[in-house]
Amino acid sequence: MQEKDVPIWHKSNLTLTEAAKYFNVGIDKLRKITNDEDCNFVLWVGNKRLIKRELMDEYLKKQYSI
Repeated sequence: MQEKDVPIWHKSNLTLTEAAKYFNVGIDKLRKITNDEDCNFVLWVGNKRLIKRELMDEYLKKQYSI
């Protein structure tokens, strides 16, 4: 059985690469933002960080600049 790729806009959690493409934000900026312990839209899976797409979207809606 062949796995099908899930479109980014249907995923709950995005890798840094996917999030950078989806939100048009650089990977280095995403790393900087998600290094903050109070960041509520990062999910750590071991050493891998995933971006919670909907929470990141809400975060960006409230920002003037990042």
